[in-house]
Amino acid sequence: MAERGEKGAFVTLATNDTYALGCLVLGNSLRRVKTVHQLVVMITDGVSSSMRNQLRRVFDLLYEVNLLDSKDPDNLQLLGRPDLNVTFTKFHCWRLTMFEKAVFLDADTLVLKNVDELFEREELSAAPDAGWPDCFNSGVFVFRPSDETYKKLLDFAVAKGSFDGGDQGLLNIYFRDWATKDIARHLPFIYNVVSQAFYSYLPAFTQFKQDVKIVHFIGATKPWHHPYNTSTKTVQPLPDSGHNQEFLQLWWDIFMSQVQPALDPSVMFGGPESTEGGLVANLAAMTIQTDPSEGADAGHSEQEDVSDQERKLNWEKGQMDYLGADAFENIQKKLDETLQGPVSEATPSTSPFSTKSKTSGKD
Repeated sequence: MAERGEKGAFVTLATNDTYALGCLVLGNSLRRVKTVHQLVVMITDGVSSSMRNQLRRVFDLLYEVNLLDSKDPDNLQLLGRPDLNVTFTKFHCWRLTMFEKAVFLDADTLVLKNVDELFEREELSAAPDAGWPDCFNSGVFVFRPSDETYKKLLDFAVAKGSFDGGDQGLLNIYFRDWATKDIARHLPFIYNVVSQAFYSYLPAFTQFKQDVKIVHFIGATKPWHHPYNTSTKTVQPLPDSGHNQEFLQLWWDIFMSQVQPALDPSVMFGGPESTEGGLVANLAAMTIQTDPSEGADAGHSEQEDVSDQERKLNWEKGQMDYLGADAFENIQKKLDETLQGPVSEATPSTSPFSTKSKTSGKD
């Protein structure tokens, strides 16, 4: 590897098997654009040994870290993202002192073009947040690993906390001069473009879309939540998610070609090490249909699958339909069917959450 590559690294974080899927797509996207820098993924004990084996296929270094919790439910509730309580774990990236400089990328980002030029920037360089441009978005940032900075961040977290309960609020307070001190530390927006068009200045999005280098799928709905049609090989964005179809399709193209075939079904189907068994197992079970006639009833199937996806997402948000599809008797029926064992043959899935998924096949 080039000398410059030995001094720098792209770093990401997986706290469970689901986000490890995002890391795998991200890592493959970086390989796809031929970066000369090393790839590092920080992992917690929530990542199964099977998924770690997959990560080793893509990343140069797996760096195990402990989970850091912001313990700030009030501000996280204001943000509408209680799941971000563990994002302080990201601060471990400053402990990677074997590298002179690094670029952190969230697991829900996707690199479209080579961005090695980011290593010419200094700490803390980041792009403005679309919701409040005087703050930077912490999904992509350039930093210098330092044990001293790591300790100061932890002390700061204890003393000051975070205004949004997550890492972005704390980092914006800690690096509070980002907005005013040095314009060279403002990354162009093309390095952290939100996938949702409604967050963007749409005419500019249309004009400069071809210049985008990194896409960020912000929000609770991630690329892996959207249904994928195995017959047409296309993703169907969930209603109201706002994610750009083209960006989502690229994510799924990389996932289906580089990630999904190598997943280990022996662990993903509810094994003792599987932390996100339901979603990952269904993604592992997907098989591509080669005969278009097999999707003759595709319209009806896709409608059912999107509905199934929405219901799954509502469950994750704590919004269950107790009087309808999620009534106790329906849940009991599903449990009874599951306990009876897998069906020998089933209709190929068009959705990672579909109850029609095959019970065997490549991951």
